[in-house]
Amino acid sequence: MPHRSDVEAADALKLAYQQIRSEIGKVIIGQDEVVKFVLISIFSNGHCLLVGVPGLAKTLLVQTVSQVLDLDFKRIQFTPDLMPSDIIGSEILGEDRNFKFIPGPVFSNIILADEINRTPPKTQAALLEAMQEKAVTAAGITHKLAKPFFVLATQNPIEQEGTYPLPEAQLDRFMFNVALDYPSFKEELQVVKNTTSTLKVDVKKILNAEQITYFQQLVRNIPVTDHVMEYAVKLVSKTRPNTEFATPHINRLLTWGAGPRASQFLVLGAKCHAVINGKYSPDIEDVQAVAKPILTHRIVRSYHAEAEGLSAADIIEGLF
Repeated sequence: MPHRSDVEAADALKLAYQQIRSEIGKVIIGQDEVVKFVLISIFSNGHCLLVGVPGLAKTLLVQTVSQVLDLDFKRIQFTPDLMPSDIIGSEILGEDRNFKFIPGPVFSNIILADEINRTPPKTQAALLEAMQEKAVTAAGITHKLAKPFFVLATQNPIEQEGTYPLPEAQLDRFMFNVALDYPSFKEELQVVKNTTSTLKVDVKKILNAEQITYFQQLVRNIPVTDHVMEYAVKLVSKTRPNTEFATPHINRLLTWGAGPRASQFLVLGAKCHAVINGKYSPDIEDVQAVAKPILTHRIVRSYHAEAEGLSAADIIEGLF
């Protein structure tokens, strides 16, 4: 599959992205921004957190993505009684009187962590190691996960009773935090037409695991000019109150800013955004295009911002 040049490979990624969007569009009506960010996070080797009320096709989206990309897919329903071993697997005593490791559902390419905030921190932390290290440890032995490995977690923003909010350290592991909105009237009409009839949609497989891993490496190889790199790092620095680049406005609106991982994800996301839009190097517009879903879950608003009804997205918009 390797191409003769990075330019040829970048063109191939752009074409593959368009084909994937087209196939997903057969099943998922609307949600264009969400699909874009999910695919960017896959090609950037990151993870994605989807926040939205039930019934917005979050699970269907992940299933469809796994079909189009020809990847193994497992869904884990997070509940208060879920144990770490239910995710990573456990050691059992075999017939030969030796312990052997039985892998859990995390040993797959795409994991749907459904309602991740419904499980206690101990179980959330088990997934954290898998997300960061791309490996899990059981009985002192480290087991590598399949490549590519991608976690797509969902949260319901309304019902907060009996939930365990994700700690900042775990939120930081997610490249994107994407808010799902209700479909438009026209889109919802199309959804209802499609889902209440006998219409059966078959999606074609566009890429496989080996090709995705190749494109993930390609995204890292894309050159970035110094001024774009500096813009990305400066944008993140501006979110940190009482530091060199923070304005008095930010000092008043935020109590905590984004860490260095945000800068890394901004650059990687901008690289991928550039390629899928036919560019061979990202510019400032590409950084801005991916900034909101990368920064919203990494900043903590102050009392003033909450009192004025300013969302994290509003504050980030003001930094451009």
